Amino acid sequence: MTDTATTAAAGQPAAAVGAVPHIVVMGVSGCGKTTIGALVARGLGLPFTDGDSLHPVGNIAKMAAGTPLDDADRAPWLETVGRELAASPNGLVVACSALKRQYRDAIRDQAPGTVFLHLDGSREVLGSRLEGRSGHFMPAALLDSQLATLEPLDDDETAVVMDISAPVPALVGDAVERLRHTIPGHTA
Repeated sequence: MTDTATTAAAGQPAAAVGAVPHIVVMGVSGCGKTTIGALVARGLGLPFTDGDSLHPVGNIAKMAAGTPLDDADRAPWLETVGRELAASPNGLVVACSALKRQYRDAIRDQAPGTVFLHLDGSREVLGSRLEGRSGHFMPAALLDSQLATLEPLDDDETAVVMDISAPVPALVGDAVERLRHTIPGHTA
């Protein structure tokens, strides 16, 4: 697990983002995408969208039944996430698992220059958070499936990786600061 900021070297240079921040808060279920994403958005002065609200009804029903989504299920959802980012000329923060490189590429196909904030944590931390959560359609039983699917960010992906074991205020403050340095021209 890392607690480092990673910026692109080749394919997606940070400069491609310009001054318009399009950020995806990514990670497996239970990492805090919605909570941290909303707080990071507030810290950057940007709107926030929970990517779960962009899922087709069929995907939500499948996950609620404990069935992992396959790539065919995810494709239209990822396109929608990318379109939401691209349609936000003043910037946007979206919570979206974005577990595989191909999923992140699908988002970047719609919104080039998207920066990924990966909330990284151990199986133990994630499991304890999921056990304490209620009212969410994603059951804790799917955590192992998501961890198996998760592909680490590549060096050419513009990203910041944060360790979720830090206290929330410190994590959010550090993430906001690192994102400000990753997104050229963003000073909000």
